[in-house]
Amino acid sequence: MTSDDDVAPDTAVGEPETLGDRAALALLEYREGRTDAMTELVREATPLLWHTVRAQGVDRDTADDVVQGVWAALVRHAHTIAEPHAVLKWLLVTARRAAWEAVRRTRDDQRRRAELPDDSPTSPHVLPDPQPGPDAHLLRDEQDRAVWRALLRLPERCQELLRLVSLADRPDYRMISAAIGMPVGSIGATRGRCLAKLRTVLADLGEDPWTA
Repeated sequence: MTSDDDVAPDTAVGEPETLGDRAALALLEYREGRTDAMTELVREATPLLWHTVRAQGVDRDTADDVVQGVWAALVRHAHTIAEPHAVLKWLLVTARRAAWEAVRRTRDDQRRRAELPDDSPTSPHVLPDPQPGPDAHLLRDEQDRAVWRALLRLPERCQELLRLVSLADRPDYRMISAAIGMPVGSIGATRGRCLAKLRTVLADLGEDPWTA
């Protein structure tokens, strides 16, 4: 007969193992009117979102506002997210896009405040267009589509890792480790192997954006 001491406590069964799992659980409980898990998710995931936003070039004060906006957006869309286990990726992608928008607004404001040269018939000045031309946009779009097509052919673990790594210019391996449950010391080597697989797939498809 097995004694009570030999039985593992019930609380150890089925506990969410990764931040992604905990995010899914928090969303499901929030939909049922229980907010404790969502409050804990905000506390736990805010540093990851803040790092993602800051990595896009957003200043500290604006980053705080952007992250708050991301959580507000999650509340608005809580009942429309079809796959709960995708909620962490949804948060990261939303944070990155909001950061880009914040950077764009800041740059637009700076351009509007810049002193423009005098424009007269005798000394006309033409401001250079800071944006890439349409050919550059087209090439970049084609390259991005090729990479994403190849990415979908990789194992799910590689897809998840490369997507998270791509969300920040300077990815924080500790945050990625918390998000996907991969040891920090394994992320670099695994990333290298996944990138090698991606290049192989791109070569098989006859496309290689790295050399375009």
